[in-house]
Amino acid sequence: MNKVLDAIHQHKIISIIRTDSSRDLVEVAGHLYRAGIRVLEVTMNTPGALKGIEQIKETYSDMWIGAGTVLDSETARLAILAGATFLLAPTLKQETIEMGNRYNVPVIPGVFTPTEVLTAYELGANVVKVFPVGSLGAKYIKELKGPLNQVEMIPVGGVTTETALDFLQAGSFALGVGSAIVSNKLVEEKKFTEIGKRAKQLIDIVKTFPSR
Repeated sequence: MNKVLDAIHQHKIISIIRTDSSRDLVEVAGHLYRAGIRVLEVTMNTPGALKGIEQIKETYSDMWIGAGTVLDSETARLAILAGATFLLAPTLKQETIEMGNRYNVPVIPGVFTPTEVLTAYELGANVVKVFPVGSLGAKYIKELKGPLNQVEMIPVGGVTTETALDFLQAGSFALGVGSAIVSNKLVEEKKFTEIGKRAKQLIDIVKTFPSR
């Protein structure tokens, strides 16, 4: 499998940053890094996301930095040129996957139904983002994996310290974690230590799950 996807599987947690301002992106990344996070997603609807990706990569060269909320091939290309090593989307779009394949950058498209999971796989996505999964929980991942166990799945939405192990036990490849670690409110209030504390807590929980 692609080395980026191997790293995501190894570390298990993709910490998602979506904020109303880019001014604290590097600061947030630093606290996540020191807590042990090595895979980070900066959503493209964060102001200055491309510059933020560049700056984080320059500061923390051994972090895997991805771009999230990539809705089209044009955005995918801009993110790749800014240094994103993987792309995530909330939706399934063939052109976005093709753009990632052109640059050998993994695209993890957003899917929800079994048909979308299989379509993404047939388009070349070995790993998909099951979103939004919060209201259905870990059981939904297990149900999808039943007939579609050849496709690796990352749940996004509803992953917390309370549900992380459930999602992993259901067969998740990794976990996409947003506000349970980095919330816009914590960033606005500059509670960066709390962000690091949340990250460390989730990392410690995930470490108790045996790798497969």
